[in-house]
Amino acid sequence: MKKALKTIGKFLLGLLILLAVFLIVMTIYNQVMLKKDKEALKEHIGQMVEIDSNEMCVYTEGVGDHTLVFMSGSGTSSPIYDFKTLYSRLSDNYRIVVIEKFGYGFSDVVDADRDFDTILRQDREALSKLGIEGPFVLCPHSMSGVEAIMWAQEYPDEVEAIVGLDMATPEAYDGISEKSGAMNVAYALNSAARECGIFRLLSDDTLINRGELTDDEIAIYRKIINVKVLNKNVISEGEFTDEACEEIRSRDMPETPMLLFVSDGSGGTGLDKETWRGFTEKFAENVENETIVELDCGHYVHDFEYERISADMKEFIENLNS
Repeated sequence: MKKALKTIGKFLLGLLILLAVFLIVMTIYNQVMLKKDKEALKEHIGQMVEIDSNEMCVYTEGVGDHTLVFMSGSGTSSPIYDFKTLYSRLSDNYRIVVIEKFGYGFSDVVDADRDFDTILRQDREALSKLGIEGPFVLCPHSMSGVEAIMWAQEYPDEVEAIVGLDMATPEAYDGISEKSGAMNVAYALNSAARECGIFRLLSDDTLINRGELTDDEIAIYRKIINVKVLNKNVISEGEFTDEACEEIRSRDMPETPMLLFVSDGSGGTGLDKETWRGFTEKFAENVENETIVELDCGHYVHDFEYERISADMKEFIENLNS
């Protein structure tokens, strides 16, 4: 028995040594490749604007009487490419704007807390400096739904409508503090995986909802993931969701028209269909002018049902002034 345990012990020790060597080699390789990735990302698309002494990227295309502002969910490394399959179907009719917050896409990672009041101020300032004027049709995905609601509450004249792309509502964050320990562990593990270069071993399809992106766009998207995924700015945002939701609840709900696309909860929320959709339904009870559209697809609805969503958006937006 002792001999068997000794053999097992030697085997496990050997595995640990191999794992340690593998991680060391991957970390060194990753640090070398990160320099190349960062250099490649200097050739950005979009416009860079200085906000609080850092560079933020804002992408625009198309023209029209309505300006659609796309706002990404938490941890979506490349908002410009993530939303591309959807907004490319809308840019013939409307002006498209994609905001890449600090910590996302081609924007800088900054040394500051990412509370939602700061995020909202910086996003508005970036648009203002670029001469992009409202009112806007805000198109938030996931966590950015919280910012969009705050925007409509604080600056109602700037928000013409909200199109929720499976956006999170304050109800979705009820009890989030009880889950914060597990979330922090998950963030830490993923951050460690980024530093070690583990994400380089994963396939494109595992990391990216391709939509209709080209191979070249996927390659750039991967470089952004290698450099930016779950960085300190993304993690900091999550720490301020409770505070932002309390701020929203302290005010009246906006009268802003809302078109709310809701997924089946798979692929990102960690919740079943009934629970996830229930949050949006509960939120809508306090909104006077809303339409809910349920979609049988995952959380990144704009990567799956872009044909349906773009058609519904056009009809919704054209009826705003009627």
